[in-house]
Amino acid sequence: MPDADTRQLRHRMAELFEWKTSPETGRQYFNLFAWWREPDVVAGIGALLAEPFRLDSPTVVVGPSASGHLTGVLTAISLGVGFCPVRKDPMPSFDSDPWVKVTSPPDYKDRHLELGLPKGLIRSGDRVLAVDDLIDTGGQLLALQRLVEEIGASWIGASVLVDNLKESQPRRQLNLRSVFHIRDL
Repeated sequence: MPDADTRQLRHRMAELFEWKTSPETGRQYFNLFAWWREPDVVAGIGALLAEPFRLDSPTVVVGPSASGHLTGVLTAISLGVGFCPVRKDPMPSFDSDPWVKVTSPPDYKDRHLELGLPKGLIRSGDRVLAVDDLIDTGGQLLALQRLVEEIGASWIGASVLVDNLKESQPRRQLNLRSVFHIRDL
């Protein structure tokens, strides 16, 4: 994606970004849904997430449910590679195939989530790029990194739309790149 197009897309995304307040809790949260409604944004998101890692030659993209599935597919298409969806609280549905599972450190709601995927989808020779819509504590992406390493594949990094990390250590550990840091929005 040429620089002018990238700048224009990022500007459009910043215009659409908004904060919402939960009427039940009063807690503020990011509303990213406006991005998914705009065809020009959807068309460019995969390239934005893929670009920092294109020269690292990923062979597969992973993303946690639910938004990581959407961003993951778009990124995989941009890179011309496959996508492996990672489920939260995985339970084999219609098959008895074995699953690879890990438990995350605490997420933004202080939950420890179990993440997994069917064994064999990621192979030991794979070069894995993880993507998601945003990172808050890093818990889910750190768990994905551990899952990839336990399989014996190579973790090349993680790419997110919005970086809301409070600490820089997970950023370094994950080799994280983001389209926006929260202070940019």
